[in-house]
Amino acid sequence: MKSKAMAIGVRTRISYCALAIMTIILSVGENTMAQTKSTAVVKNIVLVHGGLVDGSGWKDVYKILKKDGYTVSIVQEPTISLPDDVAVTKRVIDSQNGPVILVGHSYGGVVITEAGNDSKVAGLVYVTAFAPDKGESAASIIKSAPPGASAPPILPPQDGYLFLDKAKFPAAFAADVSPDLASFMADSQVPWGVEALGGAITQPAWKIKPSWYLITTEDKMIPPDAQRAMSKRAGSTIVKVKSSHSVFLSHPQAVAHLIEQAATGALVATKEGATNAAAD
Repeated sequence: MKSKAMAIGVRTRISYCALAIMTIILSVGENTMAQTKSTAVVKNIVLVHGGLVDGSGWKDVYKILKKDGYTVSIVQEPTISLPDDVAVTKRVIDSQNGPVILVGHSYGGVVITEAGNDSKVAGLVYVTAFAPDKGESAASIIKSAPPGASAPPILPPQDGYLFLDKAKFPAAFAADVSPDLASFMADSQVPWGVEALGGAITQPAWKIKPSWYLITTEDKMIPPDAQRAMSKRAGSTIVKVKSSHSVFLSHPQAVAHLIEQAATGALVATKEGATNAAAD
């Protein structure tokens, strides 16, 4: 009986030890998975505004991203020339402490297409933005708009700068924001350099970086068909929002959601792309 009791005791201790070891293994596995998931999310977001406006328009998108734990920087590029705007953007990218999701609205898409070649940039997000190929510019894309598409009401240049017709600004640029805000935007337009509009891309980053694209189906500045063509060419992950060109103001949650989607998927997409390239 004593021998039998000792055997039972030994088996019991072995079972407890095995259970403890399994608990430790599972705990380590869960922690490793959590850490892997955490490190796979890009936490630095850099927002680049378009022509005629400034970075303050990103305010609501900024607040959502900050609340969700992201580090958010807003580029205040002068929109005078593409090289200058790229240089300003790259300075902001360089100041980040890790991988970056680079986001551009409208002309900001041209800027991120060039600046996105920076090694810190993990992914690109185009928010109803120009996504030019090599040698293309915002100007060349506007000129090659699909037949029947509405043309933005750009006035003749004034001392090398462009503005929209104030009376037509709300309908063309901000049809789904409040009338007071649209009127303020029309009266506070930031001069857009003709040189910036004509700035041509030397190396499109979307050819080597994963990209996401938000198409606005009610846009009067960049025709939806042009947006679809550019996003398809870039191989972007696409979402559509029924909105004007000012989607960052009228639908900030949708814009922030797409940015967060990119932040979650960019490093995985980059890794898969590198693996496929190595296999080729």
